[in-house]
Amino acid sequence: METNRTAATDNPSRAAELPSCRVLAVVNQKGGVGKTTTTINLATAMAAVGKRVLIVDADPQGNASTGFGIARSERGTGCYELMFDGLAVQDVVVPTIIPGLSIITSSADLAGAEIQLVNAERREYRMRDALERSAKDYDFILIDCPPSLNLITLNALVAAEGLLIPLQVEFYALEGLSSLLQTVEAIRARFNPMLEIQGVVLTMYDKRNSLSDAVANDVRAYFAEQVYETIIPRNVRVSEAPSHGKPVLLYDLKCPGSRAYMQLASELLKREAKRLTNDPTDQKVA
Repeated sequence: METNRTAATDNPSRAAELPSCRVLAVVNQKGGVGKTTTTINLATAMAAVGKRVLIVDADPQGNASTGFGIARSERGTGCYELMFDGLAVQDVVVPTIIPGLSIITSSADLAGAEIQLVNAERREYRMRDALERSAKDYDFILIDCPPSLNLITLNALVAAEGLLIPLQVEFYALEGLSSLLQTVEAIRARFNPMLEIQGVVLTMYDKRNSLSDAVANDVRAYFAEQVYETIIPRNVRVSEAPSHGKPVLLYDLKCPGSRAYMQLASELLKREAKRLTNDPTDQKVA
């Protein structure tokens, strides 16, 4: 398996283990911030420009799977079997309606994984072991995490190289993030020294609400250049799309939400290209 040269430079001991793709965990311990919506539509936008993308639906609610129109009765093996039954990615992956975009679905069994992980061997590494053993043929893997800091989320953070953090533009946007950031530091120290914050995405922005601009400014002051310039607006078409089993880019390509996610994908890919050049200067993408 090819290695990620940047990661290998940072940590030579893992050079032979790393997949060539970039693994990003989409995470926020708060629910309702647009985490799954961002995962689905960002992945769709990247696939639309020719990237090979895999979504790992690691949330027992299975909303990412539902967002692609995959009924629970049709999911079969998925994330649970990947982590507990020793199956390879190619054994559980499902193609989506988007060319170049596949998904490892979530099922009801994943809800019990938290209990099983407590006494499991290498409990923090189950997802990483599975992806390193089998992940290939992808440019990006996006892990849609549960809206809590549990052992499944811990597995995702150990498996990932970068974190993508959606933040709803609301009064309590930064509340509780200290717990996530403390967890990230602990994981860096004990399990995954390569873990970094890839970016922060502001979501559900309402231009009619003056508070939105104030909160956005506070988030940018806190995270600085880690915050993406692209802001995802509050848009009814984005909210409607999952009920039709489609990403918003398929449901309504011309709506503001679709345009924002395409812009976000472009900005992310530019940021990733700059990272690969090892350019330590301006990490902000215009």
